[in-house]
Amino acid sequence: MPMVATPWVTAEGGCACGAVRYRMDSRPLFVHCCHCRWCQRESGASFALNAMIEADRVAQLGEPPELVRTPSASGAGQVIARCPACHVAVWSNYAGAGPHVRFVRVGTLDAPDLLSPDIHIFTASRQPWVVLPPGTPTVPAYYERADHWPAESLARREAILPLIEAWQAAQQRAS
Repeated sequence: MPMVATPWVTAEGGCACGAVRYRMDSRPLFVHCCHCRWCQRESGASFALNAMIEADRVAQLGEPPELVRTPSASGAGQVIARCPACHVAVWSNYAGAGPHVRFVRVGTLDAPDLLSPDIHIFTASRQPWVVLPPGTPTVPAYYERADHWPAESLARREAILPLIEAWQAAQQRAS
């Protein structure tokens, strides 16, 4: 089901061994269930479930994660935050927003049932036995943000857009 208008308190999560812990201090911007082949390969599962949230709304409670640069389908790469001890991935930062938006792995939440997908993306490459729930938007590839995100999330993204644009400009100058 899409995001519901229930009060948000906080949500905590972490890696398998407990060394890396975090707290999401607000509801995420949006929750993607991505069925692309790249996410299937990277996760070793049929899809990846990621809660997009501003980095400054994720408090680190335990050891800092190890940041591992990996390739991505876009060619721009991503940075995966992994526990240095058990190597579980807790979030990623993709090239589009850099360090300003975290894609928190919903399965690493202490209560992962708090966040169901707001949308299923890249469903053209989903595993044929995965049944998509009625009532949740599905798209064969990616989507237009304005068509699916709630107004509050669009406003929050607009607020951090100057940071994202400055980071992107710095990346272009460095390359």
